[in-house]
Amino acid sequence: MSEEMESPGVVVLDAALDYRAAAPLRDAFLERRGGPVLVDGANVETIGGLCLQVLLAARQAWVSDHVSFTIAARSAAFDRGILGFGASAALGLDAMSE
Repeated sequence: MSEEMESPGVVVLDAALDYRAAAPLRDAFLERRGGPVLVDGANVETIGGLCLQVLLAARQAWVSDHVSFTIAARSAAFDRGILGFGASAALGLDAMSE
């Protein structure tokens, strides 16, 4: 089945992306490796460095595999956190503005 026809696996981000959320987030991505993924960031209230690292590593893995990795439904807090870390371009969110 081609990537275009395959439904993406959805990863719904927790409200608090702190150190406790990092390992479960990593596991969620590992379970979906090899197929397209859609990351739902609508519920995010805070984002910490460890979860940002997981998101960056996941995106890099999907890009390396030539598989779709999309971050959608971002909360304002998610956008502020990503901008604060200076990671918007690395996550493929170039349209974000400060």
